[in-house]
Amino acid sequence: MANETTSDRRDENRRRFGAFLEKHGVSAASVSGYIAYAAQFVEAHGTGGDRSESIVRFEQGIRRERNREEADRAIEAIRLFLYWYDRTLSMKDRRRTPESERRLRTEFHSILLNRVRRLLRLQHKSLATEKTYLAWVRRFLVFAGARNPDELDAATVQRYLSHLAVERTVASSTQQQAFNALVFFFRHALGRNIESVAPAVRAHKPKRLPVVLSRSETAALFESLGGVYRTIARLIYASGLRLNECLSLRIQDLDFEDAVLTVRSGKGDKDRVTLFPIALHDEFRRHLSAVRVRFDDDRRAGEPGVSLPMALARKYPTAQYEWSWYWVFPAQRFSIDPSTGRAARHHLYPSSVQKRVRSAVLRAGIEKRASVHTLRHSFATHLVENGYDIRTVQELLGHNNVQTTMIYTHVAQKNRRGVISPLDSLPGSG
Repeated sequence: MANETTSDRRDENRRRFGAFLEKHGVSAASVSGYIAYAAQFVEAHGTGGDRSESIVRFEQGIRRERNREEADRAIEAIRLFLYWYDRTLSMKDRRRTPESERRLRTEFHSILLNRVRRLLRLQHKSLATEKTYLAWVRRFLVFAGARNPDELDAATVQRYLSHLAVERTVASSTQQQAFNALVFFFRHALGRNIESVAPAVRAHKPKRLPVVLSRSETAALFESLGGVYRTIARLIYASGLRLNECLSLRIQDLDFEDAVLTVRSGKGDKDRVTLFPIALHDEFRRHLSAVRVRFDDDRRAGEPGVSLPMALARKYPTAQYEWSWYWVFPAQRFSIDPSTGRAARHHLYPSSVQKRVRSAVLRAGIEKRASVHTLRHSFATHLVENGYDIRTVQELLGHNNVQTTMIYTHVAQKNRRGVISPLDSLPGSG
């Protein structure tokens, strides 16, 4: 009889945990697997003791036995189970103290953030997008103070977006970025749609003209830079690249014969072709000769290869060791690829370029708030001044909407209409 009671209680707890999982956004097809992982954890480690150590030991064992995706699901399953256990069983008929409330919130937030991270990687989002989205989701969860999915709804999103506009006085683009992150979070992590939610208060979107360097200021900036950073700055200005697009270039993306370069997975995950001017070819041949020395040293030393996008490392196992896949601007040291957890040769880190360019702006005596991205703005503006049509400029920049490109017609210094100020026609005005 006692065994029957224990068995009935176990079945009831599994049913309740399964209902919690479905409510939490776990698909019905995955619920039984999550329950099985939780049961496996309880059988091996129980529910008491040092949980952090138990989770680490469980994770180590499951990762030896399962592939990455299955292991991630197993870890999420036991985190969900322990959260559910504390909330519904261990805390039952017990008054919750502020400390226990904080523990529940922290565990709940950790579960959701781990899920969002896994979903972002499954969809092959960039590392920058992953960091940005996780930061916004974390801030939102702290703002909501939620302990379970029922406390997260469209109304809370609306209040948070209004908070950003009123209390934090963020820019419209920042508010929109936060909204995009929360749309992803609700749709993929919670299985809900909040795209129709409009913030109660919209951040003001001022019309700003981009900072643009004159031709003489651009030349002065290049003179203040040296080494690989000068090469990077000149290429961004010559081709209209974004910084990450430039640093992500591989050897195979440079076409000396046709004087073009290919941007892979640019903004919006789109490829495009842009200029690779002949004026840079000799400089790049010298640069690539030095890069080749590092590549050959890596191969002789048996060092890890470069990181590859998506699943190419599995499809082409030797590609990471091939010259054509090597970075045009490789980093000096190896680093851990967050998508695989393995060491690899990555490209130069963006912040190192940004710092060098900012210092060069100051040394050159340029009294403008210029950055690396200013070189892209200058590329577009100078093309407009040279008489190239706006559609051509749009294509080279990779803009979706021509209206985005039109802004450069407003900052072009060349007076294309030939308008003469009335002051110039006054006697003695010179």
